Amino acid sequence: MPIPLNEERQLTLTVLKAAIQAMGSVAPRNLEILLHDLDHPEHSVVAIVNGHLSGRSVGSPILAAPEQDQGFKALMQATADQQGRAPVVVPDYPTSLRGRTLRSATAIFRDSTGQPFASLCVNTDVTGLEAAMGFLQHFQPLGGAPVVSEPADMELLMGEIIQASLQRSGQGRMNKQAKVEAVRLMQERGLFIVKGGVEKAASALGVTRYTIYNYLEQLRGASR
Repeated sequence: MPIPLNEERQLTLTVLKAAIQAMGSVAPRNLEILLHDLDHPEHSVVAIVNGHLSGRSVGSPILAAPEQDQGFKALMQATADQQGRAPVVVPDYPTSLRGRTLRSATAIFRDSTGQPFASLCVNTDVTGLEAAMGFLQHFQPLGGAPVVSEPADMELLMGEIIQASLQRSGQGRMNKQAKVEAVRLMQERGLFIVKGGVEKAASALGVTRYTIYNYLEQLRGASR
């Protein structure tokens, strides 16, 4: 007899948390491992190792991710492929964060209905000087107290994503093509999986939220 969907998801999250705890006990300080609960994007981080790398902690939002993070693309791919149940994995891609150069990887987990519900992310700081300094810090005891930081401000993160998308798509000459491109960039940064993201994007672009939905549908059609 199949177990209820919520129990299935919770069991997977519990297993992943245990795996992260085990890996975290031996992980070097320049390796960040974290787990997102995608059902709660405003405070999605439910487990994290070496959160000092990104300044995140348990309860941080999903938008507080490295730049050029392809995890959101993997999430969109997993959401679009309703037939699949296997995890979607994006291995070894470059990202950056606070001036640091990172190598990252993402795995999106889906339940028995094919719906994405969890994301496991790994970020390694490979910045030359930072890595050298981090090497000296490796001699600290493995069981040292974790660094706890305040969760990032969601409103600020959403505003930064919108502004960056407007600038990259050509702020000041916002014809329909430019607006669609801005929406694509916002989508890649995960803005629309957060409550209020559509409304904020619509306000910034001077359109209705229904227009944003139309742009998203246009982008999904182009992707297919």
